[in-house]
Amino acid sequence: MRMLQNKVAIVTGASTGIGRATAKLFAEQGAKLVISARNAGALRSLIDEIEAQGGQAAAFPGDLRDDALASALVRVAEERFGGLDIAVNNGATMGDLKPVLDMSPENWREVIGVNLTSVFLHAQQQARALANRGSGSLIFVSSFVGYTVGMPGMAAYAASKAGMIGLAKTMAAELGASGIRVNALLPGGTDTPLGREFADTDEAQAFVRSLHALKRLAQPEEIARAALFLASEQASFVTGTAMLVDGGVSISRT
Repeated sequence: MRMLQNKVAIVTGASTGIGRATAKLFAEQGAKLVISARNAGALRSLIDEIEAQGGQAAAFPGDLRDDALASALVRVAEERFGGLDIAVNNGATMGDLKPVLDMSPENWREVIGVNLTSVFLHAQQQARALANRGSGSLIFVSSFVGYTVGMPGMAAYAASKAGMIGLAKTMAAELGASGIRVNALLPGGTDTPLGREFADTDEAQAFVRSLHALKRLAQPEEIARAALFLASEQASFVTGTAMLVDGGVSISRT
């Protein structure tokens, strides 16, 4: 039996990278998907791939910061597929890579709004739907940046991702008695379009690879498999964690 058979999952930021790989893997494991991102064309392409393999999915494009999108995704899950069991809050932006003293307030607000405030808004709606089921898994895709490592120029990103971990821990404590597990997933350097915004040259990518104990970047599918673990019954006693899947970048000094 597939690990997510008859489960319903929301995945945000599903058009590329980790979100796309997660949506595909969840569908392969039997989940019915509601996916979202700003790129409607990329979502349509992903839906076609999922349906071609016998899966079921619905796409709802939009801006994560839109309160109405958060409730709309849950409504689609409930009306089309009968409820919600899993949510992976993955969408993110890196913003301008500038030192704190040179960072504009507008950039700060943009990054915090997309990466943290939107997660709060979506998780509120998702948690209510999970409570209706009597159980479920909320997953926040955070980062080692701001948790184990401080990277110059990434203050807004680091603050947003570290804040996400605090939100996950608090929600885990508040929702545990309702059977809802809440965890933060912390990838290391991953070969995604967002990651290439940070390391945009061959030299920069080689440097980022060298920071990891494994001396390479993750593929999105590797992070998706960790999300699958947290979403599944294999992680039935796992909540409130900041789960590093970082190739040893947090411990490497070579």
